[in-house]
Amino acid sequence: MSFINFRLDAAAAGHAMLERAAAIRWFPRSLTGRGARQTLDFIAAELDGPRTKVIFRSVPSGFRAFDWTVPPEWSIESAYIKRPDGSVVADYESNPLCVVGYSQPVNAVMCLDKLREHIYTLPEMPDVTPYVTSYYEENWGFALPFRLLRSLEEGEYQVSINSKLFEGSLDYAEVLIEGQTDKEVLFSTYICHPSMLNNEISGIVLAVELAKALAEAPQKPKLSYRFLFAPETIGSIVFLRQNLEHLKRHVIAGYVLTCVGDARSYSYLPSRAGDTLSDRVAVSVMDEIGLTYKKYSWFDRGSDERQFCAPGIDLPVCSVMRSKYGTYPEYHTSADDFRVVTANGLAGSFEVYIKIIMALEMNVTPIYQVLGEPQLGRRGLYANISQLGSAKASRDLLNFLSLADGNLDLITISRELDLPLKDTYALFELLRDHYLLAEKVTSCDN
Repeated sequence: MSFINFRLDAAAAGHAMLERAAAIRWFPRSLTGRGARQTLDFIAAELDGPRTKVIFRSVPSGFRAFDWTVPPEWSIESAYIKRPDGSVVADYESNPLCVVGYSQPVNAVMCLDKLREHIYTLPEMPDVTPYVTSYYEENWGFALPFRLLRSLEEGEYQVSINSKLFEGSLDYAEVLIEGQTDKEVLFSTYICHPSMLNNEISGIVLAVELAKALAEAPQKPKLSYRFLFAPETIGSIVFLRQNLEHLKRHVIAGYVLTCVGDARSYSYLPSRAGDTLSDRVAVSVMDEIGLTYKKYSWFDRGSDERQFCAPGIDLPVCSVMRSKYGTYPEYHTSADDFRVVTANGLAGSFEVYIKIIMALEMNVTPIYQVLGEPQLGRRGLYANISQLGSAKASRDLLNFLSLADGNLDLITISRELDLPLKDTYALFELLRDHYLLAEKVTSCDN
């Protein structure tokens, strides 16, 4: 077959992704700043090669992107809460989640009642630290396990947050793997959540592994593949602001990579349109593999599909996840760790997305090249002796031909014929080689 064929070991890929996750886990990521740049540098080092093009982007604080404005850059050196006796309650160095993201600098002594006004907990999970941010409103605070807060005694507490907010930059990167055409598939993941493995880091390491697989494949892919590594929401909005015309012309499919590391379940969240090529390929692949998965509604969205599918943007972007964000108990807490994310979970997501890529590479829109039903017998495609049952072997060919009116792609035809996509592609190749079908050439414009 002429489509891209990967020689891959999903289990080995799972372990490689887990190692990368450990390497970047404690980078101090936020919307902006050192941790985001460290993460981008790591990605660039992993993907530096002759077939990958890493493009670094930066916009200044105050940059306007549609209805949004890039906030100041935030940096933090240290933070702590100390009890009246000087012992440490919380320390940023040992637990980066203990500080509310984008906290203003603080250096004060205050009573416990006053301190409680700036403490955030998760009473239903009393032993974990919740992830809390205040990106667009001036504030400060700490996030603590509920049980720890309950244990604090009355008295004067030393509170310090050594942070800065200043005119800096928001940074992101694109990795482009050029194919034989300028039709693009967009994979987007984000680089702004500190330490959390499934919600954040699993998407990063999966994107890296998919890009490496494409770059190291035996042949150049038919499609081009663009991987976006950007802060969630504001980063994607900036990316769209700077590239929307190109994206609308060239992107034929796209996926947000997030929550792809656990081994508990599979989930599918559709695009706003619900029936784009991305959606149809995702569902086709998962059904063909025989996966049990939960299908969510567009109204269950919560990640960057919000930006890519917004009215007026209308890119064909959906998500295939393991446990969807917001549905597993460890989400946005310190418990989103290596007990949640496993090599097996990452390997499963990798295998699904590799099959999605292969399906996209295979997908064509066939169009009939003769008038009327062709004579298959003289081409060796139909039994020469006609008797009861003799047409059965050629039924799939005839059914395929009957659908090849130039309006249906292989994904749709394979589902209509109830055949695996690879088998449907083999029929296309056979009929094409006998000059009965051709690939309909379409514009990259969406």
